[in-house]
Amino acid sequence: MTRQEVFENLSVALDTLRTRKVRSGLTILGIVIGVTTVIAVASIVDGLNGEIKDRVSRLGSNTLFITRIPAMQNTARLPAKIRVRKYLEEEDAAFIEASSPAVSYATVFANRINLNDMTDELRYGGEHVERFFLRGVQPHYIDTFPLFAMAEGRFISPFDEEHARNVVVIGRSIADSLFPSLDPLGKSVRLNGRLYEVAGVFQPDEGLFSAFGVDQFACIPMSNFRKNFPDVKERFIAVAGKDGFSLDTVRGQVEEALRRKRHVPHRADNDFEITTPDFLSSLWDQLTGAMVLLTGIISGVGLLVGGIGVMNIMLISVTERTGEIGVRKAVGARKADIRVQFLLEAITLSCIGGVIGILCGALIAFAVRTALPAIPAFVSPLWVMLGFSISVGVGLFFGYYPANRAANLDPIVCLRYE
Repeated sequence: MTRQEVFENLSVALDTLRTRKVRSGLTILGIVIGVTTVIAVASIVDGLNGEIKDRVSRLGSNTLFITRIPAMQNTARLPAKIRVRKYLEEEDAAFIEASSPAVSYATVFANRINLNDMTDELRYGGEHVERFFLRGVQPHYIDTFPLFAMAEGRFISPFDEEHARNVVVIGRSIADSLFPSLDPLGKSVRLNGRLYEVAGVFQPDEGLFSAFGVDQFACIPMSNFRKNFPDVKERFIAVAGKDGFSLDTVRGQVEEALRRKRHVPHRADNDFEITTPDFLSSLWDQLTGAMVLLTGIISGVGLLVGGIGVMNIMLISVTERTGEIGVRKAVGARKADIRVQFLLEAITLSCIGGVIGILCGALIAFAVRTALPAIPAFVSPLWVMLGFSISVGVGLFFGYYPANRAANLDPIVCLRYE
């Protein structure tokens, strides 16, 4: 078929759709819903995936986290043998760093999370902040976590740690709340009534999806934390591997060192957990798996309904234009010409629905990104091409039967049809 014949058939298809606007509009509605769902959800998920990957890289690509119990687990639901594990200690981190050639730093930290009845307060003059993360850290903590970078001042020093000094490094939002028009460095704030000197301020970081991030952290020396909050027994260890060593090598050395330090029997399971930053990606994949499945079902149903509508309208069109088909065959049109004419009409119908769906999905993604900046919805060209391909495929699949039926009609019977 020549290019001119293709354009002629396409023109006929568009004229047919224009003469039946309402019916054509209702027919493509299912395709619009299906493609819109695919584009909108895929755009949101792609944007969030990028946010997760960026977060993981900023946590440290060669960093391990050691905990007493599995991360992100409800302690009450864990087996008793896990709940009674002995706490991690600062000596464990020192032993790991001393006995593991692949390890640059092993640093201990502890948390006091302000939830429910456990509330800490930072106060300066008439300003105060509550509901923040109070963390005890060692000097090498900032070398282990690229996420915690200094914007002003300095981090906790070995001298601060050795003498359990009352110094604090605060997040940007805490600094803005306590010192809206002042330089926070060197100022004395009250942490639960005790005077602490502000040594530094972290670079801005709102956190994942604008949840708690570095902006809501206040870090004090681990020795000071231990002295003032003796009730907090839980410790965590962060391990940074040296350049040139794979994460698996670092993990193997850390595991072997910690088993020796904690006297774990040869055939016994570890009494600690080692986690990589990838656990965020794994957790996110689990959360989005159900979303992707639900999206697939919704879009699939929409496309099926739209495809059935395309087949239905094309069958009606074949019946209405039986006389026209007979005339075209009488003047020399081949079966292939009739088939292509009706197939192009079906594809045109579904492609219009696909284009509208792509535009609607992109509009939804833009609206989400504008209203909720923490959800960086991004319309990928790949998904635009996929959405268009899906609409073409629907037209081909559901339009072939009516087109083939029209091509196989007997011209004599068609000319007698009224």
